[in-house]
Amino acid sequence: MRRNYIYAIITVFIWSTMAAVTKMLLSDIPCLETLAVSSIFAFLFLLIVNIKNGTVKEVRNYSFRDYEIMAGLGFLGLFTYSALYYYGLTQLSSQEACILNYLWPIMLVIFSAVILKEKITVIKGIAMVCSFLGIVILSWRSSEMVNAVLGIASCIAAAACYGLFSILNKKINYNQNITMNVIWLVVAVCSAILGFFVEDWVVIRGMQWLGIIWLGVFIDAIAYLLWALALQNAKDTAKIANLAYLTPFLSLAVSAVVLGEKLTLQAFIAFIFIIGGILLQNFYGYI
Repeated sequence: MRRNYIYAIITVFIWSTMAAVTKMLLSDIPCLETLAVSSIFAFLFLLIVNIKNGTVKEVRNYSFRDYEIMAGLGFLGLFTYSALYYYGLTQLSSQEACILNYLWPIMLVIFSAVILKEKITVIKGIAMVCSFLGIVILSWRSSEMVNAVLGIASCIAAAACYGLFSILNKKINYNQNITMNVIWLVVAVCSAILGFFVEDWVVIRGMQWLGIIWLGVFIDAIAYLLWALALQNAKDTAKIANLAYLTPFLSLAVSAVVLGEKLTLQAFIAFIFIIGGILLQNFYGYI
């Protein structure tokens, strides 16, 4: 159990950089190009890891049908999710997009109840509502949000996709090293094909490569793999999922430093609700 929490906490810290780094990249590079190139780095990194630790030998253990399922998960969970989230980032501030994106842990708990038949206790429900209120408070900027309906809808749809992906990925219970390797290959191929038809790609230069490598290797490859492992081995999905609510607050701090986006009293109040939900869930989750 301790290892699951370590994986989840590391993931949270890495994911806290996602909104700011991606927002910076998208200011100069089209969405699907960013997704395609970073996904190639994710695929290559995981392939090297799988070769080095011998996991690649397990490729033969899966049937063509298994790889179809992995590809379907990749299309739903990380291609569709990432494409929608990246679009949302182009329409909203990094803070707003990140906060709306973190509806997905709520989706995860709901899907875990429907698909995995995990029980939503009273305490889980209160904790979920508490953390959700924090997200609502943090994202409440009605005058600006009304003008970004597509961005809002995109981020909410992305959250639903990733919440469903997380549960389905846990349910099939494949080796996550192999699964995530296949998934990022699918994301790279789908992004490249769609991007070829709908975007005018640009030449990636200088420091942009550092951002692409960070996005591909650390955020896409390492963080998503650790999160998948944490969920796969967790006995109680909701407890792990609630840790993800730390990410929006940490992301605010990163955005303040990197993008100059201001931290407000509103963010502090939201943080109290978010942390309150996490503490309630993790200390009283068995009540």
